[in-house]
Amino acid sequence: MDAVRLVEVGARDGLQNEALTLAPQSRVQLLEMLADAGLRTLEAGAFVSPRWVPQMAGSDQVLKALPIRPGVTWTALVPNLKGLEAAIASGCCEVAVFAAASEAFSQNNLNCSIEQSLRQYQQVLVRAREAGVRVRGYVSCVMGCPFSGPVTPQAVAAVSASLFAMGCYEISLGDTLGKGTPAATKSLIDACRQVVPVSALAGHFHDTYGMAIANIHAALQAGVRVFDSSVAGLGGCPYSPGATGNVATEELLYLLDGLGMSHGVDLHGVIAAGEFISAQLGRPTASRVARALLAQRASGTMA
Repeated sequence: MDAVRLVEVGARDGLQNEALTLAPQSRVQLLEMLADAGLRTLEAGAFVSPRWVPQMAGSDQVLKALPIRPGVTWTALVPNLKGLEAAIASGCCEVAVFAAASEAFSQNNLNCSIEQSLRQYQQVLVRAREAGVRVRGYVSCVMGCPFSGPVTPQAVAAVSASLFAMGCYEISLGDTLGKGTPAATKSLIDACRQVVPVSALAGHFHDTYGMAIANIHAALQAGVRVFDSSVAGLGGCPYSPGATGNVATEELLYLLDGLGMSHGVDLHGVIAAGEFISAQLGRPTASRVARALLAQRASGTMA
């Protein structure tokens, strides 16, 4: 059976864009529930300035509180060497760095050019190798930029190739605005697989225009087998008004189950984690799959 690996980003990429800042204990509980459901790669936090991302304050406490689980990797986002050192001190064995395929987004989000960000990450990769820490690379705005508009697949491929060449074991292609379509997704994967093995590519699709599942299906057909997702559809993009969160983990699991693809994750366990975190945030889940199955359970029916 064809296998797909999920990278759960709700506790980092999701929560950092929510209005409410949760205590480290709530974030730890969410992560443990998701790991109990079978997820094996989970972003636990980000070592960024709490002035800019207050929702990620206390990420060191989160990482230190999480238990060692065989087969489970707790990861964290780091913007620079300082962030990497903090992640290492917290016991992190894998981190992620993030670049953009758009100069305008890089300047607005990272306060530097794409080239400058890549030079900075070269130093991070060197130190990470010394510490035995694996590094994953993110490329943002692969389907368009909120400041400068369209982004070409070739621009995405160039940044992806640089991150892969410097040692990132995997490159996650982020449709930050959620504007992608299946045809654009195919073109993107076709361009990137020329410079990075498709086995080292991952999809990161936001659902702003309701296209995330369609884009994932197109990426699956193009050979991608790793996808980022966010429990309960948490998140958004602070630079793009109206942008919603990453594709809900529940929706991705429903798709994979329908395609007969193995993933090792219990959908109902993820729905329970989504119920928990949505209650913590004081709002209903954004997952349509979760809402449908919870309504059926409450009514005692099954569609």
